[in-house]
Amino acid sequence: MKTIIFGLVLSVATIGSATAASITNKDAQSQVLIVTEAGDKIEMVVEAGATVNFCPTGCFVTMPSGDRETLAGSETLDIVNGAAVIK
Repeated sequence: MKTIIFGLVLSVATIGSATAASITNKDAQSQVLIVTEAGDKIEMVVEAGATVNFCPTGCFVTMPSGDRETLAGSETLDIVNGAAVIK
C-alpha cells in the first residue's frame, strides 16, 4: 500500500514540475504570437529581448511570419527576423 501511495505522490509531483515551451524574442521590436491551447485562442506579445514560458501542455502557435507550429510544451524557440527557430 505504501508503494502505491508513494508512486501516486511521485506521479503528481512529476506532472506538477513539467516544463513549458519557452520563446525568446531576439528582434528589436515586440512580436505577437497567436496561441491556441485547449480550444482557446489568445494573442501573446513577446517584448524585444524577452523570454516567455507558455504552452505547458501543448498548443498550436502562429508565428509573426505566419508560420504555424504544433508544440508539445517542452520546446525552446527563438524569434529571429519575425520567424521562429526551434532549437
